[in-house]
Amino acid sequence: MRVAADWLTRWCALDRPLRYLPRLGALAVLIALVAALAWSTVAVPQMSTGEVKAQATKAEHNGKKGIGDYELYRRIFKRVDAGENYYTAAVTEQRANRYPVKPFVTVRLPTLAYLESLLGLPMLGHVLVGLLVVSIGLYLPLTQDRTGLAERVGGALALLAGGASLFARQAPLSHESVAGILLTLALFSYRTHTFWPSLILAGMALAVRELALPFILLWLALAVVAGRWREAGWVAGIVGLFAIGLWLHSMGVVAVVVEGDRASPGWNAMAGPALPLMGFMRMTPLFLLPNWLAAPLALLPLVGWASLGGKRAGFACLSFAGFFLMMVLFARVENYYWVLMVLPAYAAGLAFAPRAIADLVAAARGKVARGVEGHI
Repeated sequence: MRVAADWLTRWCALDRPLRYLPRLGALAVLIALVAALAWSTVAVPQMSTGEVKAQATKAEHNGKKGIGDYELYRRIFKRVDAGENYYTAAVTEQRANRYPVKPFVTVRLPTLAYLESLLGLPMLGHVLVGLLVVSIGLYLPLTQDRTGLAERVGGALALLAGGASLFARQAPLSHESVAGILLTLALFSYRTHTFWPSLILAGMALAVRELALPFILLWLALAVVAGRWREAGWVAGIVGLFAIGLWLHSMGVVAVVVEGDRASPGWNAMAGPALPLMGFMRMTPLFLLPNWLAAPLALLPLVGWASLGGKRAGFACLSFAGFFLMMVLFARVENYYWVLMVLPAYAAGLAFAPRAIADLVAAARGKVARGVEGHI
């Protein structure tokens, strides 16, 4: 493990690391990339068709058209805002609208409902848009040592597009949208010597949506491997607090669930790698483009982040790839909105995709430049 960590550290220290692939390795990556881009133009539309059929089957099974997740959360918020116990409100609404309430994770954590009650939906919506602006302000200086002006501007615009869902009226009701912008801020605000702001933001994301846990576990693993023990201890503390909170949450749900309540069909759908790409297309302005163009564009940000170099970009790339793998293995087709957990940060990688392709071509041709160490 230590050898792997040392290799990863050296790799992340390189400027434009894809240029340092051996010729055959770069050629193999180029061929795989072209194949993946071509595959996406077929697989993602098929996944979209499958999702529409799944929703139709669900509606037919329920015997009526469902109210939709956002309306469900709105109704729960209104009951909590009126003073009702969260767990009574959530389980009652989910039961009445034929949503599963078993196992306990089918009921969202109460954090967002209480935050909505505290601030109100309009104010929370304004806060989310403000956080998106802050994320762009944090991103620009982080990339100035490794990118040109065009890439920085392109990345800022990509962040804005990736956060488009935050402008929607239902954004304050979306646990994934709220957690996603908090994780983006955590990624951009991290500094080795002052990791507190990032840790607080990541902890807040975890309190809103448990799907933020892979981000924090990756952080913990890398901190341990790097020997940053104080940092690792505090990150582990956040995980411990979350475990306690999740246990209390489970007790709250179990207390109001009754025999005969609906259970979830599970999360072992093995939907495949087209699912996160479809999610990215659905939840960003890419839905305005034809599938043959939008599908490859949904894949390219991951390659772009891999080409940037630096520890932050390396962490981002691992985090995005790991989350997508989780979606591939466990998410059902209708869970495509989970991709909001990596937005808007993931979208910024699209600005670096041209350099990724250029660097792979340069490496395949044997034209490799000397790299420099960086700190992103």
